[in-house]
Amino acid sequence: MRATLLRYSTRRALANISENRLVHLIGIGTMAIAFLLFDAFLLVFFNINYWVEAQGSSLTMSVYFKGNPDKSAVEGVTKELLQYPEVTIKEFISKSDAMRILKKRLGSKAGVLDGLEDNPLPASLEIVLSKGRAEDFPQRLQERIERLEVVDEAHYSHEWVEKIQAAMGAVRLTGIIFGGLLFLAALFIIINTIKLTIYLRHDEVEILKLVGATNRFVKVPFLIEGSIQGILGGLTALAILLLCYFAIITRMDLRVGFASLDIMFLSPGVILLLLLMSSFVGFLGSMISLSHFFRI
Repeated sequence: MRATLLRYSTRRALANISENRLVHLIGIGTMAIAFLLFDAFLLVFFNINYWVEAQGSSLTMSVYFKGNPDKSAVEGVTKELLQYPEVTIKEFISKSDAMRILKKRLGSKAGVLDGLEDNPLPASLEIVLSKGRAEDFPQRLQERIERLEVVDEAHYSHEWVEKIQAAMGAVRLTGIIFGGLLFLAALFIIINTIKLTIYLRHDEVEILKLVGATNRFVKVPFLIEGSIQGILGGLTALAILLLCYFAIITRMDLRVGFASLDIMFLSPGVILLLLLMSSFVGFLGSMISLSHFFRI
């Protein structure tokens, strides 16, 4: 009996969506915009969180040289750094290499650098610091290295991480508020769309009730209809986000200093959770909408 009711209700829901395509397309499109904003926020949030955690386990430091250092100066600083087991030498970037990297980053605007008589960019030694025994190890190493005659200054990524970590609390709170507002917006859209379809089929519903149809028999198609509309809105939002990711984000070169930041798409588990949430929003919206017409 339940399987028969489910098959009938699913067919009726699909038929109603087909009969009222314009109403449902507007509803799905509006929901997709709400879900897209929420999904894009999650993409940014998860990547910032991942980057902060990654930087927490290892830090990068750039040691900038005075002038144009010779081989012996670079080897001297390298020898000084390798006294510490927490230090790994990544690469040496000469003044000419730094200019080449900058021009590549500027792209079509690189011509603004052609008028420079001298290369103002410093040569640098890029190193990676693993977690030391003391929390202040990066700062102590920075102070020691900056006392070397050939070194101009040194910067390490923890300064950026500390600022980002301080802002993460505000970002999480913003995410909860923002997500809640988008949830309510999607719920409002579903409620009004289902209400409109019920008004359009009001005579049909009344006839079904007059011939003895139970409330459950009448309500289930609308509940399935709302769930389908929700999951279609969620799928549309994820498809748009995926297209934007491959068309725009994967072609961007995001860096902090010389460290490249890779932006990852949402994991399969998060995508599945978002689709389930979209379907639940549709189901809940239908339930609330139907409560105005039937006793739940």
